[in-house]
Amino acid sequence: MPVSILRTLTCAALMAASASAPAVQADGLAGSYLAGRAATYDSDFAAAALYYTQALARDPQNPLLMENVVFAQLAMGKAELAVPVAERLLQTGARSQVANVVIAGGHAAAENYQAILDRDPELQAIHPLVDGLLEGWAHIGAGSVSSALKTFDRLAKDGSLRPFVLYHRALALASAGDYGGAEELFAAEDGRLASLSRRAAIARVQILSQLGRNDDARKALKAAFGSRLDPGLEALDAQLAAGETLVFTIAPSPREGIAEVFYTLGAALNGDTANDYVLMYVRMAASLRPDHVDAILLSAGLLDQLGRYELSVATYKQVPASHPDYHAAEMGRAEALRRAAKPDAAIEVLEKLARDFPEQPSVYVSLGDLLRQQEDYAGAAGAYDKALERTPEDSGSRWFLLYARGICHERLGEWVQAEADFRASLELDPNRPQVLNYLGYSLVEKRSKLDEALDMIERAVAARPDSGYIVDSLGWVLYRLGRFDEAVAHMERAVELMPVDPVVNDHLGDVYWAVGRAREAEFQWKRALSFIDPEDTDGEADPERIRRKLDIGLDAVLAEEGAEPLEVANGG
Repeated sequence: MPVSILRTLTCAALMAASASAPAVQADGLAGSYLAGRAATYDSDFAAAALYYTQALARDPQNPLLMENVVFAQLAMGKAELAVPVAERLLQTGARSQVANVVIAGGHAAAENYQAILDRDPELQAIHPLVDGLLEGWAHIGAGSVSSALKTFDRLAKDGSLRPFVLYHRALALASAGDYGGAEELFAAEDGRLASLSRRAAIARVQILSQLGRNDDARKALKAAFGSRLDPGLEALDAQLAAGETLVFTIAPSPREGIAEVFYTLGAALNGDTANDYVLMYVRMAASLRPDHVDAILLSAGLLDQLGRYELSVATYKQVPASHPDYHAAEMGRAEALRRAAKPDAAIEVLEKLARDFPEQPSVYVSLGDLLRQQEDYAGAAGAYDKALERTPEDSGSRWFLLYARGICHERLGEWVQAEADFRASLELDPNRPQVLNYLGYSLVEKRSKLDEALDMIERAVAARPDSGYIVDSLGWVLYRLGRFDEAVAHMERAVELMPVDPVVNDHLGDVYWAVGRAREAEFQWKRALSFIDPEDTDGEADPERIRRKLDIGLDAVLAEEGAEPLEVANGG
């Protein structure tokens, strides 16, 4: 069974299909099949399509191979190549959810709505909600609005499906020009339909505008998204403010309504089921409607999560620069490039985006984060400066921006500015554990305000008792205060939480030495050395200093450095 299908497609008949498939022979077929299976494990859909197609050429009636080809082609966004294989699979009598999605989508693409209505309800079932909504939209396509409404009404009797069904009923009415009837549905549900998704909220805004109610449309827009709108929503609000009538674009035709069916289910399942299962639905939505930017964005995001970064980047690039959501697509593309280990390309995307959208703080935040990861602290601090300039004083994100900028200043050796940022961040959110820990630990390292540092770190540990970094900070400040015995338990706990961290192991070694446990200290220092990445030249753990401690002991190293000697506890 292909891994992606095994994880996600729970139709019992699917298993029956694989059980009826002939055994794979130990020849060229086996090699292609195994290569395809390995590609499936890696979500490498292009390789999977290639290898399974090669295997299918040797065993053309194998339902299992056909299903894998169908899924791989659809996952790559090539539904048109999946359709003929899906139809062959159906002819074998095997039941396959992904093949049924592709076949129904193929009928919609050809605007053959009667074929959707004539589907075998058993053999070609997809999902109860999808099958019912497909039937409703197919009736619209076949010219019978009344039959469509009856179908939606029947489906709406299922309480669990009701909100989604009523949403599509409203879209169907709007597609038929009955904007008043569509708004009655939105209004009757006290805003619940508009809260289903971003697209549902925009659908209501467009419907209100079609009814000549732009003021109400603007209120609905603000109610759904708040006062700070992204560029796409700002464009809608500007049109409404100018008195323009918004075009109804969410589902203006049966084909686009069916695309919305697949997108609706995919978006609803996103986060609650396997990514490749969601991908199956949203890829079909985008195939039916290439301008369905929400489906494109969700597909690209899923591919990113599946580790198919190049395919994700290519998918994000499908959003045209003229589209209001181009900003969101480019933000996603930059993240995919970063995850693909192409930080320079990601930075280039974000810098261009900052020029194109100079007032969007989110662009500068992403740029600052990326530059900070690349240890360009000066550039990152500049980006955070611009983000803070564009972020309202009452925004809940300011604490993070101040914290992140503080890290940059600290790394640049600009401690006065760093401390000011950390304290400003804590003024906004006094109990944020990572800020308490960073400031407290920095004070410890500077041997400054140790009592205040201890209080900060104790508060951070109370909030995050299982954070190895924070527990390490508590042990370290106690060590710096000369409270060696108290430090031991905390440092040992930190090593339990982060057993291969060189800094934590080095710290534990120092604490052991301070309480007279020299042999254990040497063991920890050796462990710390073994965990240091030789390519990490900026790490906090200093391998030369650790080796010196192993050679002559911590007291002698401190003497060489001009530091005060330890008062060894327990007579060590």
